[in-house]
Amino acid sequence: MSWGTELWDQFDNLEKHTQWGIDILEKYIKFVKERTEIELSYAKQLRNLSKKYQPKKNSKEEEEYKYTACKAFLSTLNEMSDYAGQHEVISENMTSQITVDLARYVQELKQERKSNFHDGRKAQQHIETCWKQLESSKRRFERDCKEADRAQQYFEKMDADINVTKADVEKARQQAQIRHQMAEDSKADYSSILQKFNHEQHEYYHTHIPSIFRKIQEMEERRIVRMGQSMKTYAEVDRQVIPIIGKCLDEIVKAAEAIDQKNDSQLVVEAYKSGFEPPGDIEFEDYTQPMKRTVSNNSLSNSRGEGKPELKLAGKAKGKLWPFIKKNKGSTPEDFSNLPPEQRRKKLQQKVDDLNKEIHKEMDQRDAITKMKDVYLKNPQMGDPASLDHKLAEAAQNIEKLRFEAQKFEAWLAEVEGRLQARGEQARRQSGMYDGQPPPTGHTCAQDRESSPDGSYTEEQSQESQVKVLATDFDDEFDDEEPLPAIGTCKALYTFEGQNEGTISVAEGETLYVIEEDRGDGWTRIRRGEDEEGYVPTSYVEVCLDRNAKGAKTYI
Repeated sequence: MSWGTELWDQFDNLEKHTQWGIDILEKYIKFVKERTEIELSYAKQLRNLSKKYQPKKNSKEEEEYKYTACKAFLSTLNEMSDYAGQHEVISENMTSQITVDLARYVQELKQERKSNFHDGRKAQQHIETCWKQLESSKRRFERDCKEADRAQQYFEKMDADINVTKADVEKARQQAQIRHQMAEDSKADYSSILQKFNHEQHEYYHTHIPSIFRKIQEMEERRIVRMGQSMKTYAEVDRQVIPIIGKCLDEIVKAAEAIDQKNDSQLVVEAYKSGFEPPGDIEFEDYTQPMKRTVSNNSLSNSRGEGKPELKLAGKAKGKLWPFIKKNKGSTPEDFSNLPPEQRRKKLQQKVDDLNKEIHKEMDQRDAITKMKDVYLKNPQMGDPASLDHKLAEAAQNIEKLRFEAQKFEAWLAEVEGRLQARGEQARRQSGMYDGQPPPTGHTCAQDRESSPDGSYTEEQSQESQVKVLATDFDDEFDDEEPLPAIGTCKALYTFEGQNEGTISVAEGETLYVIEEDRGDGWTRIRRGEDEEGYVPTSYVEVCLDRNAKGAKTYI
């Protein structure tokens, strides 16, 4: 099958068809180009999405990613960034291997097509010129033949006429011969041109046109093959990134399978555990006996409506029983003493670890400067060793300062850990002391503690506010009453600054008298000397009661 033989007379249609083929190829190039733009846009959107949900550095949000579920989400974000990168690879490969390559090929194809059809038109023009020459010689031959016939007829007429002179006859004969010779010459010329035209026509339809059309056919077939190869490349570019995309998805699945709900639950415990013990049972208060001096919120709430003084106190204390008043935000103490013991221990441990890292960093920097100084000593032309002395001194000073800080925080940490252990042993001893009786509220009252949203411990102010309300109510009615007898002693576990009315400041390790137990509100009433008394948080003291002392309550 050859276009040169099968389509020898379809020059114009072939010209239209090959132009259509180039248009199709350009349309495919445009399609691939738009696909690359979509891939780039999609990759950009994926990267922006991943970046949008990445945790901000040095923020509370970053701390949340210690949980396995959040780690899996972070892994998903990172893998999506890699996933976006593969779409960028698709765009780059399609651009370099398809659009750029095909755009260059289209230009070459247009030039080749133009050249082939130029040769075709040139051949057409040549055969048309030969045809015109043939027609011209044919018309001339025809005209000369007619002229010769007319001259011959005229000669014969003159020769038959007896009235015509012999000279006229001779002239007519010569004219007839001339015309006849001209006809013969035209005939010979026509015959020659006809033979030449037939040769040219044969060459045109059997050599030139088949050759040109064969080139056009080969050009068109190459275009078709090239377009098919580009489509294969289009698929291969996608297929090449499938394994990497699969790995990204596998990593997401792996991260999801690594989620450990038990571990996350344990992290919640570590994050928010205060280290305190739950409160003990509320003691029984016998209202059949004469009213005793007390500041128990529980008794106040239970005695509403049973007498004028109680109504007055209940009205004042309304809404402040078991208060949860948050401390105003301010500067955090350096030793984190505003936090519950367990949270304080964690913060101190973190601070110690950070300081140790800084120490190692400074030591590495000092070692590097020392090595550089040795190099300068061996090779003075490289630098002055003395110029590094101030840097070494500065590094040594920084290390000493950091070590001092680390020792300070390590001391606080050891102190907290020792207290936590001591309190645990004390709780076990008290548990055995009462032999089945509900233990006193001890050192904690969980209901009177609250952590603010930023994790700060707010027990002190809330309890002081409570005592302030109760103390002012009772002081007016019991000012003339004799001091309460001591029912035991207590040792201050922590320093407490009693800034509110009704509270008393104590120093760590100080021993004082207990004159009223914790009534379930988280406060214990103590006395220093003969006339200085007030309330301190039960969690700040270690209480040792004299069970035979007057005023000691029995728990039921």
